[in-house]
Amino acid sequence: AHKRPNELSGGMRQRVAIARALALDPAVLLMDEPFGALDAITRDQMGQSLLEIWQRTGKTIVLVTHSIDEAIHLSRHVHVLGIKPGRITESLDIGLPYPRDLSVTEDPEFVRLVVQLRTMLRASHQPGGAS
Repeated sequence: AHKRPNELSGGMRQRVAIARALALDPAVLLMDEPFGALDAITRDQMGQSLLEIWQRTGKTIVLVTHSIDEAIHLSRHVHVLGIKPGRITESLDIGLPYPRDLSVTEDPEFVRLVVQLRTMLRASHQPGGAS
């Protein structure tokens, strides 16, 4: 409770950054790899917290991630960016029901979406692929 910012864990720093952003009450919350440097357990906890914030506030959240599982777990829509130039090449609607927790990763529909998104990503990263 009485720590300096440089003494906080990575997870606590992210919590503070999200709280600081939400204090400004933005219409859109932009997040670029917010959980990338966190360990797996803290990353999962932060993802669940983000889902709870979204359900409570209804804010639009744009989340950039390189994690296929994270993208599907936390999203209603996933957009794939091409290599160069960086533009949307594919989109995927995620129709999994809410509220979601980590058990959704065991759902056959989740697994199907992971395979579909991975296929889309591979195609967008092939020479001459989607651009």
